[in-house]
Amino acid sequence: MNHPKELKYTREHEWVRDNGDGTVTVGITDFAQNELGDIVFVEIDKVGEPVDKDDTFGTVEAVKTVSELYMPVTGEILEWNEALEDEPELINEDPYGKGWMIKIKLSEPAQLEELLTVDDYNEIIA
Repeated sequence: MNHPKELKYTREHEWVRDNGDGTVTVGITDFAQNELGDIVFVEIDKVGEPVDKDDTFGTVEAVKTVSELYMPVTGEILEWNEALEDEPELINEDPYGKGWMIKIKLSEPAQLEELLTVDDYNEIIA
């Protein structure tokens, strides 16, 4: 699998893109969507609220299972990808693009340095 090198990753299979303006975009990795299978529903339940790193911010439901989504960093969820309401399969089709999930305003930008590099992430899923 080809995971973008410019992103950061978590052990829970989220990816993080630094938008360069104090915000990040978050989604699940290609590995995660592949493991889940066909995604049929996404619920993001803390928009507009501050959420701590490692707390859950929603769930993703696939045909076989429901999986919790974890905050990779502490911050306020500014928005969620409303396109996923009607087209949750965007996560399967384009996990690093149209399948993004949330945008977060960072509370502690230094936490970005604690996330995994693509090489670290590839070692975990190998």
